[in-house]
Amino acid sequence: MVHGWHKRGGTVLETSRGGFDLKKIVDGIQQRGFNQVYIIGGDGTMRGAVEIFEEVRRRKLNVSVTGIPKTVDNDVGIIDRSFGFQTAVEMAQQAINAARVEAESAVNGIGLVKLMGRSTGHIALYATLSSRDVDCCLIPENDFFLEGKGGLFEFLERRLRDNGHAVIVVAEGAGQDLIPRTDAQSEEKDESGNPVFLDVGGWLKSELKKWWARDHPNELFTVKYIDPTYMIRAVPANATDNLYCTLLAHSAIHGVMAGYTGFVSGPINGSYAYIPLDEVAKEKNKVNTRDHKWAWVRSVTSQPDFIRT
Repeated sequence: MVHGWHKRGGTVLETSRGGFDLKKIVDGIQQRGFNQVYIIGGDGTMRGAVEIFEEVRRRKLNVSVTGIPKTVDNDVGIIDRSFGFQTAVEMAQQAINAARVEAESAVNGIGLVKLMGRSTGHIALYATLSSRDVDCCLIPENDFFLEGKGGLFEFLERRLRDNGHAVIVVAEGAGQDLIPRTDAQSEEKDESGNPVFLDVGGWLKSELKKWWARDHPNELFTVKYIDPTYMIRAVPANATDNLYCTLLAHSAIHGVMAGYTGFVSGPINGSYAYIPLDEVAKEKNKVNTRDHKWAWVRSVTSQPDFIRT
């Protein structure tokens, strides 16, 4: 039945967002006689898994509850990485390459790519480092501004004068504080209770056009906006992620068979470990902008640090 599933994109199990009903879930586990439950998802799912584990324990059910960390954003804390991340970074290269080609083919051309990453910019960061065609990488962990000395517009003007084109990669959660919102938009939540983000890519494209029309009204200028959001996660896993998933699954099953419950299986410093569910649920894997990887991004792109002076 499951033969060949690992070679397909998406999920045969299907996904859900919101609608968490603890009683209904644990009642279903109990009524069906399950003694092993593997809960696959990101940090929100891990928080739900903690509640399921505690309810199972409260009812004194003989059920092992195990978390399998899954998010292409790579924002699950403690573990080295989550599966799907490396495939997403690999697929993002196609969008960046297309943006570069389009930008180079125009006079004063800018290629703008929006990548997944609500609260963390790991995909944008690693895609930038892998590509080395990116002139500016914007992520949620590093604030930026548009106008004035040290701002994005000043940097882009210099880059266009020097090279004739530029490529920008922006994570979907970057710059949300800069985008004007109505009161209704400020209060809007998704099914899981998370704030609904506005389209930073569309907003930035509009702001770039306004800036150039204002400061250089008689000069040609083009912005090509590419949003591969779902394309980078709807593909089959690459070989690295495929192997990782196999090892992750084996590790989780061995933990359950050894009698453990309430844990997450995942690699820490390259070694597979069993981590308490509640520890993983409360941690978030953010980009450390004082880390060497962000320094590499600054070095590769020559972008400003966006610190106002």
